[in-house]
Amino acid sequence: MNAHDLSNLGAGFSDAALGSQSVFRAALQALSHPGRVIALPHDAQTPSRGHAASAALLLALLDPDCTLWLSPSLAGSDAAAWLRFHTGCVLVDAPENAQFAWVAQGDECPPLDRFAHGSDAYPDQSATCVLDVAALTEGGAGNAQGWTLRGPGIQHSTRIEVDGLPHPGASAFTVQWAANHAGFPRGVDLFLAAPQQIVGLPRTTRIEELEA
Repeated sequence: MNAHDLSNLGAGFSDAALGSQSVFRAALQALSHPGRVIALPHDAQTPSRGHAASAALLLALLDPDCTLWLSPSLAGSDAAAWLRFHTGCVLVDAPENAQFAWVAQGDECPPLDRFAHGSDAYPDQSATCVLDVAALTEGGAGNAQGWTLRGPGIQHSTRIEVDGLPHPGASAFTVQWAANHAGFPRGVDLFLAAPQQIVGLPRTTRIEELEA
């Protein structure tokens, strides 16, 4: 299915208001407690491409006034048609024109500085990015990419492990994230999404990459 095919789409939330409110609360909890792995239960019939948690998150966040950039495999899949139909969002071809972005696992993530970072006067005019990953582990067991997180919403520090960040991978991401954090109050906010869970990374969070 392509981005303009509206036939045979899965349903959204069975109760649009309650479904959106539940997912939105989970998103706020994730951003308020960076590094905490938050379950994202929902009943939407999500697209075949991309993680279900990401699709449900964007279903709750997007509306007709929002612009959305999708990574290549998502843009050519039923995910594009599903989100456009259920939210009325506007799909854009360039990351810098997007208020929201979704990057599928296996696709390349554009450099974070390509997304809108807002301004000192209007820091809210920045992008929110959703990155699909294979798995998220709070605390971690030493089997994947380990990060120590610090910043608002975190008491002292917390650790998570992220398996399967989109290309170019974890080391490049942490370098880009450091520059994003340094630009505060400007900067993107980000959600990492496993198939059924999310982790929030607001621009105020600092990431230290650790050896596995």
